[in-house]
Amino acid sequence: MDQWTLQMGYPVITILGNTTTENRIIITQQHFIYDISAKTKALELQNNSYLWQIPLTIVVGNRSHVSSEAIIWVSNKSEHHRITYFNKGSWLLGNINQTGYFRVNYDLRNWRLLIDQLIRNHEVYSGFAHQRSNIPLEIMRYLSEEKDFLPWHAASRALYPLDKLLDRMENYNVFNEYILKQVATTYIKLGWPKNNFNGSLVQASYQHEELRREVIMLACSFGNKHCHQQASTLISDWISSNRNRIPLNVRDIVYCTGVSLLDEDVWEFIWMKFHSTTAISEKKILLEALTCSDDRNLLNRLLNLSLNSEVVLDQDAIDVIIHVARNPHGRDLAWKFFRDKWKILNTSCSKIYSQDILFHGENFLTSILENISLCI
Repeated sequence: MDQWTLQMGYPVITILGNTTTENRIIITQQHFIYDISAKTKALELQNNSYLWQIPLTIVVGNRSHVSSEAIIWVSNKSEHHRITYFNKGSWLLGNINQTGYFRVNYDLRNWRLLIDQLIRNHEVYSGFAHQRSNIPLEIMRYLSEEKDFLPWHAASRALYPLDKLLDRMENYNVFNEYILKQVATTYIKLGWPKNNFNGSLVQASYQHEELRREVIMLACSFGNKHCHQQASTLISDWISSNRNRIPLNVRDIVYCTGVSLLDEDVWEFIWMKFHSTTAISEKKILLEALTCSDDRNLLNRLLNLSLNSEVVLDQDAIDVIIHVARNPHGRDLAWKFFRDKWKILNTSCSKIYSQDILFHGENFLTSILENISLCI
């Protein structure tokens, strides 16, 4: 267990089919590092001697048959293994149901076969649902049939950064329409959370509610018309009745969507509620919603107000910049503001952020700049 408890991080397993001999695979392991450039900067990450004793569970399948689960113990940097029934028409799936604390990657041929199986019948083996792919757009082709939360969550985690990179390109609408098409069926099927006559939420299972929330977030983020209309209606009802009947688990989505779609009066209403509420969690959601506006004047106003500690707490000032930077309408405003106000931010932020800047300055700055979508 020392390898798992005393070594930093965890491994990534790569499984490659042997192109010259059937029934043979090559398995390699290495220290997983999300940011490869960090490896050259930190001495402890340059240690290439990291090895783990890895219990790799696998199944082999094709269109008509899935093998029983087997286990391979991987203890070297690179190993060759003979796998029964594994040939050119078969796919291989590792780390079944993600029970092992490591990641798995495959060669392109195997990824294609896995995607083909997902599209034909994604329920043939439940372990498919929890794999993460570096080709998310292709693997998403089956997603409209998916009923589990984790695959949707994995897809959204891959899509939002991609959306941020593509939203300035001429053909962005092609990407946007593709995502909406994949989301539409599940969005219609799940619908929105409903309230009982007494105002309490009609409860479904936790997984079901999380899935519904994930799909609603994707639908509203990528411009589903019904999702936009529903969010606008809920916000308008709140304003007219002064009773917040918006289900708790989708409030952040509704607030943000409403602020982005509706006029300045809605922004002012959310701003007023931000000041009047005493609940810290609600305050954070309201503040983040204010950064969703399409109005650059309002975004600039919010950025400047964030420097006033009597209006926005010091520890929330940086969050305002980050969230404005995630808004395509505010990306350049946030970057300019961050540069212009650096001295003020550096001296007036709370001790928490001051320490982050002073002792972890490069990483702290990088995290902010990444949210402004700059390549550094």
